[in-house]
Amino acid sequence: MKTRLHSLSLTDFRGYERLDVDLMGRSLYLFGANGAGKTNFLEAISMLNPGRGLRGAAVADLGRRLPDEARGRPWGVSLSLKSEDDETRLGTGSDPRNPDKRVVRLDQQTVPAGRTLDHLRLVWLTPAQDRIFLEARAERLRFFDRLVFAADPAHATTVSAYEKALRERLKLLTHGPADDAWLDALELRLTEAGTRMITARHTALHALQSEIDTHQGAFPKADLSLTGDDAPDRLTEGFRHARTRDAAAGRSLFGPHRMDLRVFHREKNRQASDCSTGEQKALVLNMILAQGARLSRVKMVPNPVLLLDEVAAHLDPIRRVALFDETDNLGLQTLFTGTDETLFDGLKGRASGVRVESGKWVEFRN
Repeated sequence: MKTRLHSLSLTDFRGYERLDVDLMGRSLYLFGANGAGKTNFLEAISMLNPGRGLRGAAVADLGRRLPDEARGRPWGVSLSLKSEDDETRLGTGSDPRNPDKRVVRLDQQTVPAGRTLDHLRLVWLTPAQDRIFLEARAERLRFFDRLVFAADPAHATTVSAYEKALRERLKLLTHGPADDAWLDALELRLTEAGTRMITARHTALHALQSEIDTHQGAFPKADLSLTGDDAPDRLTEGFRHARTRDAAAGRSLFGPHRMDLRVFHREKNRQASDCSTGEQKALVLNMILAQGARLSRVKMVPNPVLLLDEVAAHLDPIRRVALFDETDNLGLQTLFTGTDETLFDGLKGRASGVRVESGKWVEFRN
């Protein structure tokens, strides 16, 4: 399903007091100095999928705040999506009754956040993910989970249910009362959700690896695997046996939340963590482009939209143009940011450009 972003409005979001733009369904590159508001724009769009967006920020921290204001103002994001024969409006913003929560609307009706995935699938890459192969295991798994539920929206709900049950179990173990019946019930929920998580992750990994194997592009191919011995048939027993250890440690040391994504540079037969920064970036892009290619062929799934923050600056000129060529050839609407307009010379004529200054769009390139 070819879905494109068209008009977008921001109200009191981060540094934007008000912004109304028509993207016309085209790809876009934003350029300007650090702090101008480029990433804020991508973050606003990212809030139209479930979760806390590409920065992981709390709802109350997203509202525009003047120096003398203690709290951010109520904020909102509204987007028009168009497909071949339909138009949909998505919106989100802080809840007027509770500024720590947000509401999501689909065609003016309040809906659960997961409903947005029926119309918009986002995949993003930010500078914070540049060290994803060197960071803690949980960051890699979170990155991979976003790829999973871009193809399988139910995975987001499953992960949320699992994490909620995991928190409740740990609270019982560390603060009591550690009632066996109560723990049994929570661990049954963990087993059910954990089994679905494991299945979804392996299904997504196999599909993504198959796409990587057949995808022809300029980026090095990644070989993927998931580690962790928490097989579905061992979950119930494993949670029960881990109670004493988890209580002593004050954290949950067993379960599918402990899985890890391992990535190898195929040509060099080297772990991604041992590759150069540029090679690591290229491997991540190989995964993202393969995911985009896979999803773009599924007729009943919205075409993924890519949000690539400060990506071009870390690529050599050949790979930079290759990235532009691949997103264009795949028909993926992609939003790029960078400090220097010349980074996007290879996009001229294929995307719109805009210079951003202090939360304002001040100069356009068609």
